[in-house]
Amino acid sequence: MNALSARMLTRNRSLGPGAGPRGCGEEPAPPRKGEAAAEARKSHSPVKHRRKAQRLCVAYEGLDSEKGEKAKSLKVPVWEPQDWQQQLVNIRAMRSKKDAPVDHLGVEHCYDSSAPPKVRRYQVLLSLMLSSQTKDQVTAGAMQRLRAQGLTVDSILQTDDATLGKLIYPVGFWRSKVKYIKQTSTILQQRYGGDIPASVAELVALPGVGPKMAHLAMAVAWGTVSGIAVDTHVHRIANRLRWTKTATKSPEETRAALEEWLPRELWHEINGLLVGFGQQTCLPVRPRCQACLNQALCPAAQGL
Repeated sequence: MNALSARMLTRNRSLGPGAGPRGCGEEPAPPRKGEAAAEARKSHSPVKHRRKAQRLCVAYEGLDSEKGEKAKSLKVPVWEPQDWQQQLVNIRAMRSKKDAPVDHLGVEHCYDSSAPPKVRRYQVLLSLMLSSQTKDQVTAGAMQRLRAQGLTVDSILQTDDATLGKLIYPVGFWRSKVKYIKQTSTILQQRYGGDIPASVAELVALPGVGPKMAHLAMAVAWGTVSGIAVDTHVHRIANRLRWTKTATKSPEETRAALEEWLPRELWHEINGLLVGFGQQTCLPVRPRCQACLNQALCPAAQGL
């Protein structure tokens, strides 16, 4: 051992075990006596197994713009007629004077506003039953005669069929309506305490009451918009304007077709608006297209 090696050995011993930095292949210094005992105790203690770490898969949401684009792509477009909004604006303008028969003689004007609520609702339903296949002027006249006799469930049931027929004549199908009015009044007295039902399903179950009457009764008598009331005027005009995706053959088909796209906030307005328009301008025979603001926008007008 030369002098240099001796100096290095002496220096390492003076630093003590583990004092200097270890090389990559250098073995650790042997433990002291106390440390060896501690290590022995550790070797006999129960080993706690660490739970294996689970990998978490995190799904990151896209940007708001990306979510918006996906929502747009998933949204199914709703069919709507061409130019319907402008057509509606024009019809409102033509109906602004409110001078059609329906505006003064419709169901809203046929009941006694001073009567108790139950009686008013019954009179609304009765006027609707009379209005089927009948002009508003004739219906209003029949209601005036009935009200003069005291128009309640009890008074109708106490009136014989012949007298009731004379009071409502000449409404359309007056003989059948005498029978329906008596049957319906009996049901209302027995099942509803003289009031009318508050649902479309129960109303259409009454003799002589159809879907249009039921939806109008819900709106006028109960203040509830349950659907679009479609009569012959609404049915005719909706098909002329192509407000149905395909041509419809009945008012009920037209109602279903209109409710698919027409905004719900317009459902209550559309019946009175189109009925008056049909009474004054869009007539069943020889419609007055020359006086109609929708002449250039109406598909039916192009073929006339």
